Amino acid sequence: MNWNFDDIPARDGTQSVKYDRLDEVFGRHDIIPMWVADMDFRTPEFIIGKLKNRLDHEILGYSFRPHEYFDAIQKWFRERHRWETDKEWICFSPGIVPALNLCTLAFTGPGDSIIVQPPVYFPFFSAVEGHDRKLIYNPLVENKGRWEMDFNSLLRIINRDTKMIIISNPHNPVGRAWTRGELSRLADICNRHGIIIVSDEIHCDLVLPGYSHTALATVSEEASRITVTCVAPSKTFNLAGLSTSSVIIKDPALRDKFTGLTGKLHIDNGNIFGTAASIAAYSEGADWVNALNEYINGNVAYVIRYMKENIPEIVAIRPEATYMIWLDCRKLSMSGKELRDFFVNKAGIGMNEGSSFGPGGEGFMRMNLATSRKVITTAMEQIKRAVAELRPAG
Repeated sequence: MNWNFDDIPARDGTQSVKYDRLDEVFGRHDIIPMWVADMDFRTPEFIIGKLKNRLDHEILGYSFRPHEYFDAIQKWFRERHRWETDKEWICFSPGIVPALNLCTLAFTGPGDSIIVQPPVYFPFFSAVEGHDRKLIYNPLVENKGRWEMDFNSLLRIINRDTKMIIISNPHNPVGRAWTRGELSRLADICNRHGIIIVSDEIHCDLVLPGYSHTALATVSEEASRITVTCVAPSKTFNLAGLSTSSVIIKDPALRDKFTGLTGKLHIDNGNIFGTAASIAAYSEGADWVNALNEYINGNVAYVIRYMKENIPEIVAIRPEATYMIWLDCRKLSMSGKELRDFFVNKAGIGMNEGSSFGPGGEGFMRMNLATSRKVITTAMEQIKRAVAELRPAG
C-alpha cells in the first residue's frame, strides 16, 4: 500500500503536548513544533479500525491482555529483530519512563549507583535521582561526528555501589544504532561486575535504511540474564497516549522483582485500547513501518543536504535510527539559553536544547523530523534566514 506521509492533520486544540503547550514551554505559539518525540503522521488505519471495532461494544470494564497480545509481540520481535522470546518474559508497564522508574525501585536500593551515558534522554536522570540513588555519568565520546561509548571510562567509574546501567538503544538523541560488537562489550563488562542493564529500546523499529537494530539481550546468553528490555509500539505507531509498554525480562528473579512491584502498585492492568492497538500494530504494521522509515530517511537526507549547502554554520549529524536529528550548532558560539532563544524567537522553531540531555549536549539542538516534507522545508528556510542575519555584512 501507499501511505501519504505528506498529508498531516491539524493538531491544535487536541490536548497535544507538542502543539498545545508551545506557549507554556517556549513562550509563544506561532512557531513550528519540532521538539517532543511524537509524530505528526496519522496513526495507521489498521490500528484506528481496531479501536473503532472495540468501541462497538459499549462496555469498557475491567479487562485483561489475551494471548493474542503476547503472540503479536513475540512474532514481531522474532521476525523483525531475530529475538525469540517467551510469553512469560513479557511484563506490562504504563510507559517506558514509568518502567525506568520501576526498574530503579525494583533492582536497586537507596544510595546505590546507577550509570547513564549522556547526552541522553533526560528522564533517565530523574529515574535515578528521584529515588535517592546516585547518578553516575559515563559520557559518550564524539569521534569525527560519530558518538561512541567510552568503555575505558566505564571501567574506571564502576565500584561496589554500582548496581545498574540505563542505556538508550537506539540512542536518543545522537541517533546511534549500536552495533552488536559495542553491545557485546558493554554486556561483558556489566556481567563481570554484576551490573543489571536496563535497555530502553523504544526506538528499535525506527532504524533507517542501511542500519539494523540489535536487541541487547540477544548478544549472548550472559547478556540475556542481566538485561531488562523496555519496548513499546508508542513511538513506532504514534500511540503514546495509550500508555502501553512491555518490559521483557528473561531472568526469573529479576522478573519477579519487577512484577512484584507493579502488582503492589496496582498498575499492571493496562487499558483496553492500548491492548487492542498493540495487537493491531504488531500484527499488521510491518509494511507501514518500512514505508515510514523510508519517508523519515528522505527527511533526514533533505535536512543534511540543505544545511550543508545553505547553513554551513550548523552540522546535521546523520542519524542511524530514530526520527530525531542531532544538530551541531557550536559554530554559532552561543550558550544553551542563547541557542534556544535564537531558534524560538529568530527562526520560529521549537526544539530541544542540547544541554537538557546532560554533559556533552552543550551546543547541540535536537530536531524532530517526523513531520511532512513541507513543514521541514519551511523550517529550513526559516533557519537559513535567521542564520544569515548573524553573518557579518559584506
